[in-house]
Amino acid sequence: MRQPSVITRRVAAVSVSLVVAAGAAACGPKDNDAKGSGGDSAPRKGGTLTVLNSEPQTDFDPARLYTSGGGNVPSLVFRTLTTRNRENGAVGSKVVPDLATDTGRPNKDATVWTYTLKKGLTYEDGTPITSADIKYGIERSFAPELSGGAPYLRDWLAGAADYQGPYKDKKGLSAIETPDSRTIVFHLDKPEGEFPFLATQTQFAPVPQGKDNGTKYEEHPISSGPYKVVKNENDGEHVVLERNTHWSAATDDERKAYPDTIDVRSGLDSSVINQRLSASQGADAAAVTTDTNLGPAELAKVSGDKQLAARVGTGHFGYTNYIAFNPTVKPFDNPKVRQAVAYAVDRSSVVNAAGGSALAEPATTFLPDQKSFGYTPYDPFPAGASGNAAKARELLAQAGYKNGLTVTLTHSNAKDFETSPEIATAVQDALKKAGITVKLQGLEDNDYRDKIHSVKTEPGLFLAHWGADWPSGGPFLAPIFDGRQIVKDGANFNTGLLNDKSVNDEIDAINKLTDLDAAAKRWGALDQKIGDKALVVPLFHPVYKRLYGSAVKNIVISDWTGVLDISQVSVK
Repeated sequence: MRQPSVITRRVAAVSVSLVVAAGAAACGPKDNDAKGSGGDSAPRKGGTLTVLNSEPQTDFDPARLYTSGGGNVPSLVFRTLTTRNRENGAVGSKVVPDLATDTGRPNKDATVWTYTLKKGLTYEDGTPITSADIKYGIERSFAPELSGGAPYLRDWLAGAADYQGPYKDKKGLSAIETPDSRTIVFHLDKPEGEFPFLATQTQFAPVPQGKDNGTKYEEHPISSGPYKVVKNENDGEHVVLERNTHWSAATDDERKAYPDTIDVRSGLDSSVINQRLSASQGADAAAVTTDTNLGPAELAKVSGDKQLAARVGTGHFGYTNYIAFNPTVKPFDNPKVRQAVAYAVDRSSVVNAAGGSALAEPATTFLPDQKSFGYTPYDPFPAGASGNAAKARELLAQAGYKNGLTVTLTHSNAKDFETSPEIATAVQDALKKAGITVKLQGLEDNDYRDKIHSVKTEPGLFLAHWGADWPSGGPFLAPIFDGRQIVKDGANFNTGLLNDKSVNDEIDAINKLTDLDAAAKRWGALDQKIGDKALVVPLFHPVYKRLYGSAVKNIVISDWTGVLDISQVSVK
């Protein structure tokens, strides 16, 4: 996934995106002290906030968006049953009520979840929001012509696997009941203790059936949030949002909605975005970005200027960059060869290749270094910061390669400092010291994704990355290590092709837990159990550094998204 912007799904899949894409050892923003930071004046209403982005806000339809926590720009328009807590740092990784009065009431085994809507909820035209509208919004997300959203509902809702949406099936989903206008009940195929996290996705936004015009709905979706769409040009390249006068702060504890207007301009070069934010001239003084990081060279320049450095937001998103093995390809069918690679890796050089310690933090665990994921410190193959070539050679000899071996490392040619040539070269240099000659196979990004996500073409050794759909170990470990999620004729993300019954059973057992703190501890223990199998070599967690304009106030960066939350900012 690319670094968080709209933060899209599973980072590995898209880059996703949170996205992005889609970070790590310290929790939350280091350059901002607390909620409300970013200046000496109290936040006030009024003005125009400009958003300068490289990627357009495409498919602006709640059915089609794949976001984490409802996204950044989308969550200004689409309210959902639950949402992310809009607070700095670790507390921002909590799920909280949004349209609903609570985060959901499960039955005993978490197979039935019930929600009650708050009173007084209305759309931008003043008509009331009902539970039937939420049910319909979910149902239309199953329509093939509105594909793109998170896949969990099809997997989790009872009897929903083959549903084709309300345009083809007027009966709707029997798994969702609406006994009255404020109550909605979900029946699941299996226990899912993390259903409140899923309910933050935009597919849970209400859609009035009478206003649904299919694929054209994205041009003017009906707002349930503090802003409404007044312009959407070139499929999200230029989006303008203005106040929804029917939104009431009395029903919304999370969105502050200080600016009168949000002007989103996309398709810009990342260097241009950072130059404009740095200069902060005219309207750019009240500008932010939701998808563009500072690069190593730009960060070095900014760090030397105290005024600019004070306008850098630092955040962490649940995201891991790693080496992946296909154990069906020789010589990686031998665990000792995989262990040798793990010992040989020089994480200090990899971190440098990723932009330095300000932009990347070394990783020895697959789970990100955040409590909400269940992070448990461990290093199954401890080699220090610079690797242990001697131990790697010893293991190679035990595997029958006392004279070393030659392998191919597949990577992307995209300049993303993650799966790109810089990282591949750092790995190549480290493995050479251990007697492993690495040939680099660089592919264009689309070809790279197609190759590594197909069981038929997956290489033996390649660079990969993964990001969280929400801050928990579940959507981090299950897609990569649950054997039942191996896809033989489609996009597969279980790169190690692991199908271990004990792992699968533990995933099911944890999913039954509605005590998320208890679940987190179990995810951490499972991470360590899987790590011992040497199916991946974690390399680093990214750190997000983003400039904001000199007139932007009330900077909030949570560990859920790792980036500035535009629902909180005000402008002078």
